[in-house]
Amino acid sequence: MKEIKDIVKAAEIASTENQAMVLATVVKVEGSSYRRPGARMLVTQDGQMTGAISGGCLEGDALKKAILAIHQRKNRLVSYDTNTDEGSAIGLQLGCSGIVHILFEYVDLERRDHPIALLRRLLQQREEALLITSFSTDKQREQIGTRLLIADSEKKTSALESQLQILEEHINIAKTKRQSVLALIEEEGQRNEVLIEYLAPTVHLVVVGAGNDAQPVVEMAHLLGWEITVVDGRPSHVNATRFPQASQLIVAPATEIVTKISIDRWTVFVLMTHNYSYDLTVLKELMHSATIYIGSLGPKTKLLRMFDDIHQAGITITESQKDKIYGPVGLDIGAETSAEIALAIIAEIKAVLSDRPGVPLKFLTTKIHAENPIII
Repeated sequence: MKEIKDIVKAAEIASTENQAMVLATVVKVEGSSYRRPGARMLVTQDGQMTGAISGGCLEGDALKKAILAIHQRKNRLVSYDTNTDEGSAIGLQLGCSGIVHILFEYVDLERRDHPIALLRRLLQQREEALLITSFSTDKQREQIGTRLLIADSEKKTSALESQLQILEEHINIAKTKRQSVLALIEEEGQRNEVLIEYLAPTVHLVVVGAGNDAQPVVEMAHLLGWEITVVDGRPSHVNATRFPQASQLIVAPATEIVTKISIDRWTVFVLMTHNYSYDLTVLKELMHSATIYIGSLGPKTKLLRMFDDIHQAGITITESQKDKIYGPVGLDIGAETSAEIALAIIAEIKAVLSDRPGVPLKFLTTKIHAENPIII
């Protein structure tokens, strides 16, 4: 989501400066590539680029293609084949071997549903969404582009409205598996490919505890573009001077925290107040919430003591509830300093949310990236 946030912000600035712009999106990859479908880059007419569609090898040529799309005021699909002499000439030297299809969409600000408007709407809602982009590898065909945003709370349609019924099965797969889908559809004798991109809300990290060791946790989460809330019962510790990157600061007793925060599947918690009673009270409140991650700073004996105290209080804690509690918090990377511990914490949260084991890539027996999108 950070890339999308950066693109929307850059587009707003470009709009105030009357700069024309193009959104470049990786819509299909055949073989291997540094970036996967859904990677985006905004290009303005003065050559400013925000986001990335490769590891740096495509951006130079993509800039030229984007400027051409701005002058033509139309969408264009460009394919880069790393296996050809032309691909080598562009500078595709990352060791990837495949074809990358990139859709360049002219951003017509007079149109209500231009791609930047859809991305902005996506950021304004906190729920799962599907962004649908229609394209054709036949360069002579009209490239429809990004035209549809679907979420539980709203359904916006335009040029793709007639394709909704055709796409219904693919949309259900994307929703159920929480994964993007690339589908080939045929309508009125015309064949188009459609990227149905699954997008989860921004991760919301709630750091319970405003000590000095919480500061690097907040700083690292900020680098990832996460929303951050810092909570503590001490007004002297919870302030914007100590946590300038936090989007929300809450001073409250432990019993009130859950009532002050909207908790969903993408809201994660780290308990690090160094106050046993405070952490215990918050843990009791969070066990029944929708969060899938609660990190507890401190030794394993502390967490076991918490479980015992919760049991002694007559509260049943199920195995499924224990499964979402991580203590000691963080991956085993030999962390000692506050910054190293923060790195271990953030890495573990990312691994849990991605449903990955958090092991060195050299030991993987599968591909680094899961098959995403699912090709149908």
